[in-house]
Parts: sequence; C-alpha cells; structure tokens
Amino acid sequence: MKRANIISALLAALLISACSSPDSPAAASTDVVVPPVEFMPASTVAKVQSQMRKLPSDDIWWTVNGEDMAWNFKNLHQIFPTVNVYRNGPVRALTRRPMKEIAEYMIDTPEGQMSFESFIESDQSTTMGVVVLHHGDIVFERYPRMHEYEKPVYWSTAKIFTSTVIRILEERGQIDVSRPIETYIPELAESSFAGTSVRHILDMASGLDCSDEYESRDSCYYRYSMAIGDGFRTENAPDNPYEFAATYEASRLAPPGEKFSYSGLNTFILGWLVEKVTDMPFQDAFTKEIWYHIGAEADASYIAPRYGIAVTHGGFISRMRDLARFGLLFTPSYTVVSDSKIISDSHIDLLRNGGDPMLRINAGLPRVAESGVKHNVYQWDEIYTNDTFYKGGWAGQGLAVNPTRDTVAVFTSYFKDDEHSEVRLEPKLFEVLDGVFGNQGN
Repeated sequence: MKRANIISALLAALLISACSSPDSPAAASTDVVVPPVEFMPASTVAKVQSQMRKLPSDDIWWTVNGEDMAWNFKNLHQIFPTVNVYRNGPVRALTRRPMKEIAEYMIDTPEGQMSFESFIESDQSTTMGVVVLHHGDIVFERYPRMHEYEKPVYWSTAKIFTSTVIRILEERGQIDVSRPIETYIPELAESSFAGTSVRHILDMASGLDCSDEYESRDSCYYRYSMAIGDGFRTENAPDNPYEFAATYEASRLAPPGEKFSYSGLNTFILGWLVEKVTDMPFQDAFTKEIWYHIGAEADASYIAPRYGIAVTHGGFISRMRDLARFGLLFTPSYTVVSDSKIISDSHIDLLRNGGDPMLRINAGLPRVAESGVKHNVYQWDEIYTNDTFYKGGWAGQGLAVNPTRDTVAVFTSYFKDDEHSEVRLEPKLFEVLDGVFGNQGN
C-alpha cells in the first residue's frame, strides 16, 4: 500500500510539472497550474495541398501578395529545405504583464480614429503578429492572423544576426573590421569586393552596384538570389553564391565608405566571413554564440534551398517570442533570457553612437531633423535619436529595440493583393511605442 501511495504521488508530481512547464505561457506569471491550451492546426490538409500547388514552376514564388503571401510567409519550411538554429536548456519564461495602454492607444487611420488593437484586427491592416516587451515582460501580444506557435519568416530582419556574431568575434580579437575583406576571404581577392573593408560591408557602404532588385533576372541581386537558391533558377544561373561572389564584377557607385547602398549580397559576404573565422556553417555559429543561450522556446531555422547554404540575408524562421528574446540581449533586461551578457556595453554604444550619418545623407535619404534617424550601422537600418534600434524586413516584418526605454517590439505582416491599400503596421506601432513609453524611457 505504501509503495502504491508513493507511485501515485510521483505520478501527480509529474503531471503538475508537465502542466507548469516553462513551455507553458501561463507558468511564466502564476503558480496556479493551468491546463495547456488545446492545439489548433493552422491549415487543413486540403489547404496545404492547395497552397503548394499554387507555387509557380516558371517563376519565383514571391510574386504573389495577399492571402497567398501570408500563407507562404508562415510556411516556408514546407516550401524550401531548411537548416536548424538550435536551442538548449530550460525555456527562459517571459512574465505576462499586460498594459492596456498599448491596446487602447488611439491612432489615426483612413477610417478614422481607433484603438491600436482594433486597428491590427481590422481589414485596414495585414498584421499577423505583434509582441512587445517592457523591462523583460510581455506587455502586449496579439496574433490576429496566425497562431502563436507558428514560425513566420522575418526576411531582412535576419541581417543583424550576421553583424551581431561578427561584433562578438571582433571583441574577441578574431576579426579586425578595418581590414579588407580578402584578408579573411582570399577567394574575393579578384572580385569587385577586393579592397573593401569589413566595416564598409557591415554598414552597407561597399560602393558597389548590387542593390536589391527583385524584378530583372539580369540584375546583380537577382543573379545572387538564383545562386543561393531563393530566386527562380534559369539555365545560366550561377551554381552557388560563394562562386558568384568570388567572380563578381560590378560597377562602382561610390568609393567604399561614402554612400549607403543596401544589398543582401553584403550580408552573404558577412556570413561567409563568420564561416571562415569559425570553420562552421553560419547557422551553427549563430547557434553557438546566441540561440543556444537565450532560453528559446523552439529551434529556429534558415531556408537553405541550395546545397544547404543558409540564406543569411533573410529567410530566418522562428517563433515571435524567441525573436523578442534575442532583442532582450540589447536591453538592461538581458538577464531574463541569459545569465551572461552576450551583447556588451561597447556593442550597444557602437550601435548608438558609432554610425556615420553621411552614408544616408549621401544616398539621398532624409536628414536627422526630418526623420529622427541618426544613422545606419552594422546592418541595422535605423538608429533613432530616441534610442530605438530598428531592422525591418520585406513586406512588413521588424525588430525594434530601445535600451533606454528597456523595450523590444517584434512584428510581422504582409502585402495585400494591392500592396498600397493596407495601412503599414510599422509607423503605427512606432507611434504607439512613443506615445506609451515616451521619448526618453519609462
């Protein structure tokens, strides 16, 4: 009888432990055992089959907008091969502390004033998900057009992962960003990148003409896209992106370090640099330096359509809360997700103060007084005067971190069939964050 009682007690303890696992959102903010939420599938069998059959065989998949784009953005793991970015250890729970000020914040829209929550739920918006953290707590989390467990793609938001790993290696003395790129990648010695410093590539200031051109299959960017496998491959497509970059010949728009010129090829070069220095695929270096240590809920991944090469300029897939955990590393609340300070104070200071404002000005972008943007730096698109660090992604994703306010915001959306008909989420979210948290912290 005594043995039976012991077994019963152990089974009860295991049941309580399972229900209050760190994976359970409820466990983050209460000691009360809450039954797990029932799993609801994001698609039916028929829906998956229908969407996969819609993918073109004679053109790139990204030419669609609307509901098809939304489905694709949440299901790239079914469309392309992927490579893993691994998590490890216990999930670092995020406490929920809802702030009704965010949900109820009134914003102007073409249909009149409405609350932020009403806006993202409305037909004006294509918001799939928004997560906002303050002092390490989840203060706003909504998924109007997705399930919270889904792993959407973040596109160019992923570019800051390469620069973050490079900065970590730089601080260890393994990379000198003032050196020309061929110092570390000899294969580039005969390419147009030769003589361009690592820092100039980090700041999107190589001076080379390879801007992100999605339409012409003859453009530098599209040929790079074909080489890495996410662009539609023609018969004369380059075999792989390493070979393409090593033989790359492009016209020069400006001397290196003079002018901002955005290109995903720059980010691929940076990922290749990490691979050279660490002797491991980029996704493994990112795992080792960051994802393994942030208590993520799930493994992440990159699409890797060709030869298992991660699309480091975009194509990153993860749960939204996990991307928010990455953002916390840049705030005073990094201890919520990591026992060690992965992002140093000097790293934060570099982002805040180390950019060159002339790169944007020389590219014809608005000046600080007009835009509030001080500079771009280390693959971050915009560093604002109010201390927001921002990196966006094609068709409406983004990560915004503000160390002074101790806030992180992650969002994802898509284009409507008429991509000019929706009200963009980014500026509305920024308006709410400024209105609720102020310009100098809270």
